[in-house]
Amino acid sequence: MFLALADAVLAFHLAFILFVCLGAWLALKWRWVLWLQLPAAAWGVFVEASGWICPLTSIENYFRERAGESAYQGDCIGHYLTATIYPDGLTRNIQYALGAIVLIVNGSIYLWLLRNQLKRRP
Repeated sequence: MFLALADAVLAFHLAFILFVCLGAWLALKWRWVLWLQLPAAAWGVFVEASGWICPLTSIENYFRERAGESAYQGDCIGHYLTATIYPDGLTRNIQYALGAIVLIVNGSIYLWLLRNQLKRRP
């Protein structure tokens, strides 16, 4: 059961990362998404810029250890998703760049949305 929980946390972690990076695109269709995505993006940028480890990582590792495994070994989900979330050679400069990309992509989309909203007002 703990291994399944660890895999679920890892899958959720990947989904959260995708939402942080690309969630503003959803706001193009559903405006209410921005109220979820803006704090998520702020958190993602903060984690990358500060060097903190996301709490989801600690939760996943806890479940893996409870399952009697080392973190990020063994199962199919862990094998494929871990390298995506935690690539080899991840440096502070790369983390800064990732944080900047999140800001640029999301900021550009939200700026575009704001401009369109302002154009529609009389």
